[in-house]
Amino acid sequence: MRSQRSATGPLFRRQILTLVLLFAGYAGYYFCRANLSVATPLLIAELHARGVSVSDATLQIGTLVSLGTLAYAFGKLFLAGSGDFVGGKRNFLTGMAGAIGFTLLFAAGHGMPVFLAAWVGNRLLQSIGWAGLVKVSSKWFGYSSYGTIMAILSLSYLVGDAVTRGAMGALINVGVGWRTLFIIAASCLAILLLLNAAFLKESSMGAGLPAPEVNPLNVYRSAGTQERPQDIRALLQPLLNSPSFWIVCALSFGTTLVRETFNTWTPTFFVSWAGFSAAQAAAYSALFPTAGAVSVLVAGWLSDRLGTAGRPRISFVAFVLAACTLVLLGLLPKNTGLLAVGLVAAVAMFTIGPYSYLAGAMALDFGGRKGSAFSSGVIDGIGYLGGALSGVAIARLAVTWGWGGAFLSLAVLTAVTAICAALLVRQTKTVLPPVEREAMSSP
Repeated sequence: MRSQRSATGPLFRRQILTLVLLFAGYAGYYFCRANLSVATPLLIAELHARGVSVSDATLQIGTLVSLGTLAYAFGKLFLAGSGDFVGGKRNFLTGMAGAIGFTLLFAAGHGMPVFLAAWVGNRLLQSIGWAGLVKVSSKWFGYSSYGTIMAILSLSYLVGDAVTRGAMGALINVGVGWRTLFIIAASCLAILLLLNAAFLKESSMGAGLPAPEVNPLNVYRSAGTQERPQDIRALLQPLLNSPSFWIVCALSFGTTLVRETFNTWTPTFFVSWAGFSAAQAAAYSALFPTAGAVSVLVAGWLSDRLGTAGRPRISFVAFVLAACTLVLLGLLPKNTGLLAVGLVAAVAMFTIGPYSYLAGAMALDFGGRKGSAFSSGVIDGIGYLGGALSGVAIARLAVTWGWGGAFLSLAVLTAVTAICAALLVRQTKTVLPPVEREAMSSP
């Protein structure tokens, strides 16, 4: 880890332990999150058996997803920042406990009112988990390795997503019902909750070890080394006055909508358009987070080596390529099988890496130790306001215009997102030290 080249053996070992616990814990969140996406074809079939048309059932699930995502966005905006005051570990564990309880409630439900209450409650409590992880990370790792460290931790939600989808696809294939899947998911997360409660430490200083360095360009400047803000005004004002922060929030809106669309609807798209069975669709949908994992590692490694300007420049190029891929996906005819799978994986390659910067390394760049939870929460929260459209809005597009129309709409959105990334490149030049600004302007 570049930020701690002179780290002592005990510090390095505790950093590794912290990384493993955070990674495993957040991956576990996806047992109680990706399960709904995998179960959606089964839920639609169950609702259809009760006399609901397939189109109406699709819209009902889409509405459920959208309301859950709105709850998630609300929690990101108004609850996640509490980690800056009460500590990241507390928020991390609370999110896990809430996910377990509401997943079991969903499994016990027999109608949309219970499903809705359980899913909204689940997403609301899960909303504080990532910001808690970011807050703990700010107290263990230095700024010169933010890209790499947050890339590794971002793999947690991709690995958790992929493992959950693959495992649940295999269980569906042998006849396991969706309610049993939800109970298994809650049990797996409960084990990870106990491990993190026992072994995760809030900070290196709390463990009697040296404090990591923060990015000197954080919005709080020297005060960014503080672990807690003095009050809410001291936390909010510097972040909300930063133009770059708001551009990153705009990037989060667009990329989260794309990511949540594929997280939610990939199995359904593969069944209704590409021609796969429900079990095949669940298994193939794991390729989206798997390809995203490769993207995250490459993007994180490159960003630490290209300096402060690296993250926005990588994002611009990637979003342009993603827009082109979405156009191809939108023009794809039905029953194209593995070609559809390949294009979906390509979208992940071009979007998930830059997406992982936003509420991870960039949030740490902005917030330091003082405001990292709030920075991450707001960036993610605004993103999930966009992500809320991935439910009912995408469902309506798919029902009205087909999946081709839905993907072409996403292509337009991604092109606009690329323009925002270009603006961030320009904005970054104004805050760089002269040496970095000159290097960025060179061919």
